[in-house]
Amino acid sequence: MTKEIVYHPQGVCSREYHIVVKDDVIDSIKIIGGCDGNLKGIAGLLRGMKVDDAIERMSGVTCGSKPTSCPDQIARALRQLQQGA
Repeated sequence: MTKEIVYHPQGVCSREYHIVVKDDVIDSIKIIGGCDGNLKGIAGLLRGMKVDDAIERMSGVTCGSKPTSCPDQIARALRQLQQGA
């Protein structure tokens, strides 16, 4: 089953995530805004990863003094997608 979400992260430089998951595996992530090269790299590393593994690895990651980060926000988006919101 394919699930998609458009997520608007909070507290980070990136502005929008477009995530596609097929059979609980990340198929693609497109990130608008933020640190272009780093986020393309993260999206590439996540492609083919199980959603639960991605959430576990990225939840709680912070960016400098911020209480969140782009990886943490991606984990939140994936959790929301799992919950069907």
